[in-house]
Amino acid sequence: MSKKLYLMLVLAAALACNASPSKPTPMKKAGPNDLQPDEQQSVVMKTVAGMVGSYNYKKVPLNDSISAIIYTEYLKKIDENHNYFTAGDVKEFEQYKTVLDNDIKNGDLSHVFYIFNVFQKRYTEYVNFSLAQLGKSVDFNKNDTFTYDREGAPYAASDNELHELWAKRVKYDLLNLKLAGKETDANKETLKKRYSNLLSQSNKLNNQDVFQVFMDAFTGAIDPHTNYFIPSAAAAFNIDISRSLEGIGATLQSQNEYVTVTSIVPGGPADKSKQLAVDERIVGVAQGKTGEFQDVVGWRIENAIALIRGTKGTTVRLQILPKGTANGKPRVLELVREKIILKDISAKKEIRNYNYNGKNVKIGIINVPAFYLDFNDYKSGNPNYKSTTRDVRLILDTLKKEGVDGVVLDLRQNGGGSLMEATELTGLFIKTGPVVQVRDPRNSIEVEKDDDPAIAYGGPLAVLVDRFSASASEIFSGAIQDYGRGLIIGTQTYGKGSVQRIIDLDEVINPSIKERLAKLMGKSTSVATGSQNKFGQLNLTIGKFYRISGGSTQHKGVLPDLEFPSVIPMDKYGEDTEPSAMPYDVIPKTEYTKIGDFTTVLPQLKKLHDQRMSSSDSFKYLMEDIAEMKKRDAEKSVTLNEAQLKQQRDADEKKAFDNTNLRRIALGLPALTKGQAKPKNEDLDFLKREAGQILTDYITLDNKVSTIIK
Repeated sequence: MSKKLYLMLVLAAALACNASPSKPTPMKKAGPNDLQPDEQQSVVMKTVAGMVGSYNYKKVPLNDSISAIIYTEYLKKIDENHNYFTAGDVKEFEQYKTVLDNDIKNGDLSHVFYIFNVFQKRYTEYVNFSLAQLGKSVDFNKNDTFTYDREGAPYAASDNELHELWAKRVKYDLLNLKLAGKETDANKETLKKRYSNLLSQSNKLNNQDVFQVFMDAFTGAIDPHTNYFIPSAAAAFNIDISRSLEGIGATLQSQNEYVTVTSIVPGGPADKSKQLAVDERIVGVAQGKTGEFQDVVGWRIENAIALIRGTKGTTVRLQILPKGTANGKPRVLELVREKIILKDISAKKEIRNYNYNGKNVKIGIINVPAFYLDFNDYKSGNPNYKSTTRDVRLILDTLKKEGVDGVVLDLRQNGGGSLMEATELTGLFIKTGPVVQVRDPRNSIEVEKDDDPAIAYGGPLAVLVDRFSASASEIFSGAIQDYGRGLIIGTQTYGKGSVQRIIDLDEVINPSIKERLAKLMGKSTSVATGSQNKFGQLNLTIGKFYRISGGSTQHKGVLPDLEFPSVIPMDKYGEDTEPSAMPYDVIPKTEYTKIGDFTTVLPQLKKLHDQRMSSSDSFKYLMEDIAEMKKRDAEKSVTLNEAQLKQQRDADEKKAFDNTNLRRIALGLPALTKGQAKPKNEDLDFLKREAGQILTDYITLDNKVSTIIK
């Protein structure tokens, strides 16, 4: 399907579902503090429903069956641990279980908001109950327990049962502080501030928060990777995918009602000014050189950040309170916003040395955290646009100059990103050829190809993956495996083989609808103008990925040539754990020419790997860690007896300290002494070391497969 045709279809769907929405009629009269939906959310929900129903790859009708799934997902998202709703609450909510599908079609959010307002009342009630508990005496000698994981437990039968649960939670919080060596009165004051802050943050929730949670439940019931983002969430998503933003270059958090600086990006405006420091607080923000200051104390952090960020080249003025100052006149700092490149989450390299019969083998390792692309810079023709492929190409040039014998691409924890980047990154290692097949809802298949015959690196290659390697990571590693271009090492990948298209809803909602909403909501008529998205963003699943060999990466992922034990629970994470995930299937393979075939050498490489593991203390400790994690994961409660918990904590702490030193010694590192901090940037990554060793084994094999490309 062409992009032009697709956009026309999207527009048609949006217009078709944008009939004048009926005004929601709440089941009960709203209280003065209850959150309420607005007309814009009604229009957006109907628009998203129309587009998902018509153009999502996975065709799922909105009916009573899917309504029940949406209902269950919604309750899970707001009270996953069953800490707030009683069984009586849930029984009342069940009347909405099979009507949410109709609500979505009609743009009616009254039932959704009613459920959330009950949740917020319960939340406020139980936090206030916790504050009241701080005035009571606590007995830490009783042999009771606190169940902290209640996801699988039934909802409480009564308010009294929940009060008992929350009383134990307060006791657990106090016991934790007591075991840290602090006095009871100080601990109660600490918790008073903590609980009061929870109330403060809860009071800052708005109707967009509720809308986002429900839309997550709705789209998640259809397909795990079709997502709607409210404007602030869309901005965060696009910063993540581009690895860049426009602003002052500072990381901000909300601390005790203040917008607090937690880090400063090197080379950004804040850093270059030398006038802003970590832990200083921003209390006011003004636009330009003459704009009025807006007080941001007590604001939600994302709202304050929205004021501070802005277009490159524009001016922002900040009122700054120094660290530790409670009162006094703030100083004013004027900064010109710039484009900030997030280098700390970009591709990075290192070189490891391995010994083989007295010969030094140099392996370059490139960590690729995501398949990122600054699409706006790319689209504007900026030759220095930020992208994974451009960064990796520069790193490969450096590694070749340093004389590496092989390269490992570390794609662990890489959740994917740009399809274009997956294709172009593959092109750095092959001359030309197909990389991935994409099937659209009409079963039309398009092949994404590398047409550039130039290669950046033609030597021995391995790709390290884990359970969280997904999407674009699977396209890249699957292509490298199908071509026989490199070894795939690690664990079975995530299995996310679906294609999403980003749709800015500002571009598809009928202009006349925008005009009407602007009048209804008291806004200017230019609702969707400027750089700030107003209606949010839809990431719509519009296709499915297939390897050039024909198999889908969906559900099954990429299976490694040499397998490592998984430190990530395979039964909890992965596409095959998602109830609404699409199945695995196969289409005909496309035309491509294999570069190599590791079939004959894999038994030798596996034998050498297994021999090392059989005598490796590091491997033994890794397996112990995995077993310990499984054991911990199965635990759901903790003792509230001080002596018992202290004995358990002391034993756990000693065991953890001893185990850390055993692992350090196994890696050739010195043991730590009590209280000694771990050295910064110290390498304890056993699996990465072993991946380099496996590639070294391959390089030094007499009968290795020829995969060198010139």
